[in-house]
Amino acid sequence: MTAQTMKAIVLSRYGSPDFLQMQEVAKPVPEAKEILVKVHASTVTQADSMMRRADPIICRFFLGFFKPKKPITGTGFAGTVEAVGIDVSQFKIGDEVFGETGVNFGANAEYVTLPEDGVLALKPANLSFEEAATITDGPLTSLNFLQNLGHLKKAQKVLVNGASGSLGTAAVQLAKYFGAHVTGVSSTRNLELVKSLGADQVIDYTKTDFTKTGQTYDIIFDTIGKSSFSRSKNALAPEGIYLSPKLRFGLLLQMLWTLKFGTKKAKFSATGLLPHEGLRTMLGQLMGMFNEGKLKTVVDRQYPLEQAAEAHQYVDTGHKRGNVVLVKNWI
Repeated sequence: MTAQTMKAIVLSRYGSPDFLQMQEVAKPVPEAKEILVKVHASTVTQADSMMRRADPIICRFFLGFFKPKKPITGTGFAGTVEAVGIDVSQFKIGDEVFGETGVNFGANAEYVTLPEDGVLALKPANLSFEEAATITDGPLTSLNFLQNLGHLKKAQKVLVNGASGSLGTAAVQLAKYFGAHVTGVSSTRNLELVKSLGADQVIDYTKTDFTKTGQTYDIIFDTIGKSSFSRSKNALAPEGIYLSPKLRFGLLLQMLWTLKFGTKKAKFSATGLLPHEGLRTMLGQLMGMFNEGKLKTVVDRQYPLEQAAEAHQYVDTGHKRGNVVLVKNWI
């Protein structure tokens, strides 16, 4: 490998993890207001899997209709600043940072560039690169949903469906941090994990349907999109809110309907598409929680970069606990 190239995971076409290949590509050069990061760890998430498949199909309008416009995969990362543009003032060479690239992708690579005013922050000293790389997925998304969409208040009742995943493990902790009574829904093998994160009550979905227990909640955060507003409606309090990060046509219709009718609401947000300024503000909140030891990340498996396809295959099983991370075995 020469100084002008790097290793990266490239998606040649939408579909199977088999379409992911490690290739040698041009090493990016930072522009005047950009930084170059040597990536130590990056993530593979459910969102990455959906974008790999271009699911839902409407994604193709901004990802590329026939094939990816940005073929290097990955959004979340953590690493060390290797170079800075001439107009950069917020970061310096050697800084340990984490962030996300959004729809520019490119994080599953040896190097990545991004603007200094992008979704980027200094890495908390008490977190490893592998842990920090996951912050812009579960914690950032869950904070946006619970705080900005759900308007979570102290003593409210919150149910987190998919409580052992990336978003779920973060959502349980965040809801507890804000003083809510938290019920976590997961499989039998993950109940203890969910309890350890602070859940007041756990439900084993293999034995109990949370929509049929007779209990009601102020917020139902369906992190995995396995339920629906219609199914969950009877489990919502009179002014309850159903939140889901998985946009489907049915959810879109429910959002439009509940916007005008009824007191129970269905809501969705594409967190990664929000303005960078707002995302950085939320990162600041999260940094305070991590530095206080009030929030932790859960890393299920780590794969070397060249095994990105295997990492995607594992994420596609739907049984990961927390996060899946790609690491660079040459570092």
